[in-house]
Amino acid sequence: MKTKQIIFTAQSTAELLEVECLPPKQNEVTVELIYSAISSGTERANFVGMRNSINVSEDAEAVFPRTVGYSDVGIVTEIGEGVKDIAVGERVVVFWGKHRKHITVNRANVVKVPEGVSDEEAALVFIATFPLGAIRKTRLEIGESALVMGLGILGIFAVEELRAAGAYPVIAADPIAERRELALKLGADIALDPTEEGFYKKVKEASGGGVNVCIEVTGLGIGLVQALECMRKMGRVSLLGCTRSSKFEIDYYGKVHGNGITLIGAHTIARPSKESSPTLWTDADDIGALLALLRGGRLNFADMISEIHSPAEAQEVYTRLATEKNFPIGVLFDWRMI
Repeated sequence: MKTKQIIFTAQSTAELLEVECLPPKQNEVTVELIYSAISSGTERANFVGMRNSINVSEDAEAVFPRTVGYSDVGIVTEIGEGVKDIAVGERVVVFWGKHRKHITVNRANVVKVPEGVSDEEAALVFIATFPLGAIRKTRLEIGESALVMGLGILGIFAVEELRAAGAYPVIAADPIAERRELALKLGADIALDPTEEGFYKKVKEASGGGVNVCIEVTGLGIGLVQALECMRKMGRVSLLGCTRSSKFEIDYYGKVHGNGITLIGAHTIARPSKESSPTLWTDADDIGALLALLRGGRLNFADMISEIHSPAEAQEVYTRLATEKNFPIGVLFDWRMI
């Protein structure tokens, strides 16, 4: 079967191309997408030709074509042999998918969407597991203070999830005023501009001497440097943002070693694949947890959704992503438009 997929065919070039969608084999399902969500940091890096793998050096030549997109929602249209617990017509989250109208994946890469969760919110759920996994790794206790450095899509998710997990206060930091306002709307107790004078003092005053937990998601070395200035002794910093350049300096002796700070690698691929354990949940289990929280009204992803586009607009959308300082937080492709 022929279908359509967004492919980065060259640096700063996004095309909607015809590709093949194979029928499902054993333990596979085919899904017709409703929406796929843009993960801004990863997709911007791929679009402009930055390193797109932890196993690639910073100065390696960019290789194209590149395919992106990994958080989708759609309807199962066909099932392969051995699939007993998913039926044609059911609505599912597809994780580690692609921006494409039809996709065939392993049964293990889909999770049923319960009634009461919208298609738009479900499309964002897999991206939202990234900060959830980062928070779990900090072993956050109810009542501990938390700081989110960077309020892109992952940072806004982190704000909501920290509040749901019982952190107080939840302090959100970003230079862009509109993002601070959204963070306050979605659960932050305080929102600060990290470029303003007195930032560290304000964080320490609000948290009673420094934060217990930080979710660092700027993707910039300066974000981690600033986070370390805000920590309480024995604090934990979860490194969620993909800092693709390592060219920055940290006073490890003074800011990490001496204060007993724990630095935690929190890339979402650093999680178990088959079985969850305390602080280390699988993709599927975290997706299930977030769907339950959305259904129960404990989380609100609907207010994060800013724009919905036809996949045919991919070049325009990704050009904006690469050039706009304040690209919208929640952007979806609607595959019913083509």
